[in-house]
Amino acid sequence: MNEQNVLLKAVDIHKSYPQGAGELEILRGISLDIKEGDAFAILGSSGAGKSTLLQIMGTLDRPNKGELYCEGRDLLAMNDEELSKFRNSEMGFVFQFHHLLGEFTALENVMIPCRVGGESIRVAKEKAMHLLEFMGLAERADHYPNQLSGGELQRIAIARALVRHPKILFADEPTGNLDSMNGGKIQELFFRLKEEMKLALVVVTHDLTFAARFPKVYRMKDGLWV
Repeated sequence: MNEQNVLLKAVDIHKSYPQGAGELEILRGISLDIKEGDAFAILGSSGAGKSTLLQIMGTLDRPNKGELYCEGRDLLAMNDEELSKFRNSEMGFVFQFHHLLGEFTALENVMIPCRVGGESIRVAKEKAMHLLEFMGLAERADHYPNQLSGGELQRIAIARALVRHPKILFADEPTGNLDSMNGGKIQELFFRLKEEMKLALVVVTHDLTFAARFPKVYRMKDGLWV
């Protein structure tokens, strides 16, 4: 693929945190292209830097050094407000824990990115309900998080991540908090959604079986590719 097919380009990403009199290096020069239609898993032991890389690629954190572009736009030149608007329209995120808001129903949780993005209640509700129906959760739309199972909660979190039709979906250990049956269902759902919505899919996982289903697998150790 040529450069025009690259959605996100990370170049020589470094990240460290102060530790005592020195610094703790997490990423030590990582480069990666995410292309249209990509699907890959990132593997590595705890502390390898996988989640930190995901957060930087997703503009949830900034590197100490490096470059990050989305379709030619310099993301690191944007201020926090600009990045927030960009993330809300271009990227989706799913984490190990669902992070749903307990005071809102399933439907209301899925609507949140649309409302933050300035869409009307009617449009937000239509989009959210469409995704809940796709995931077989229409009958759970008015339920609150404490009334739902772990698998249902994660599917709702995925719907929330996708409600604005992002180009890239980032997932950090998305099945790590589920039993094997529900974890398998969520894995199937990711691949269905990737095809249906023409997403680029980037997943951090410790699950070797899950990773083996991806056409590409990257491995990290000590903040570098191996």
